[in-house]
Amino acid sequence: MLSRMSYLLRLVLPDHPGALGAVATALGAAGIDIVSLSVVEHTPAGAVDDMIVLLPPGGLADRVYTAAQSVPGVTVEALRPFLADGAGIGDDLELVDALTERPAQAAAVLTELVAGVFHADWALLLEHLAPGDARVREASVGAPSLGGADLGVPERVRFPLPWLPLPAARRIGPGDGEFPARWEAVNMELVAAPVGHERLALLLGRPGGPAFRSSEIARLAHLAGIAASLARAANNGQRGRE
Repeated sequence: MLSRMSYLLRLVLPDHPGALGAVATALGAAGIDIVSLSVVEHTPAGAVDDMIVLLPPGGLADRVYTAAQSVPGVTVEALRPFLADGAGIGDDLELVDALTERPAQAAAVLTELVAGVFHADWALLLEHLAPGDARVREASVGAPSLGGADLGVPERVRFPLPWLPLPAARRIGPGDGEFPARWEAVNMELVAAPVGHERLALLLGRPGGPAFRSSEIARLAHLAGIAASLARAANNGQRGRE
């Protein structure tokens, strides 16, 4: 029996009433189910929305493109296979709840769960030790090895990361260091945010896009700041009891 495939679909919708409904109707007519919808940001070009869609058995991804772009003014920014996050964390508030449950381990919890919030595939917590020297402090399920061997935490990063230390959250592009060749082959989109200070940075990877938009970068920075504040308060409280 053929299984149904899930895809992440990012759309730019024209800023007029009924555009989203028209897209939903077009997808439904093609046998495509919308599993979830989230608004990424509003721009002068229109609303940017992420949809998780489910194709019928044997359906091809081209069907999604054709259905979505049949609506006048709609642009498909990205479409890629999507694997649901087994942890079930799907939005910022759920992640904050998880962080508050384990404040002393907030950085580790953030690394474990944040990819699901941003429809990314993996996350790494990197520590800058010295110029040209960094290590992986934490890694999510499915995170790549940066040390040239099976992933172990902590592990030294084998290639330079000149964007570390990181003063503020931002996209990380091809000109920001020497990354594995396979990342370019899968169009790996990267974003990073400092966690408490510029020598500790969270790196997210989203193969096949879409690119991280400014609203997503701001949200990631905010979540990283919450994690750092919770960990700091928990550790200070622990020292106060000793």
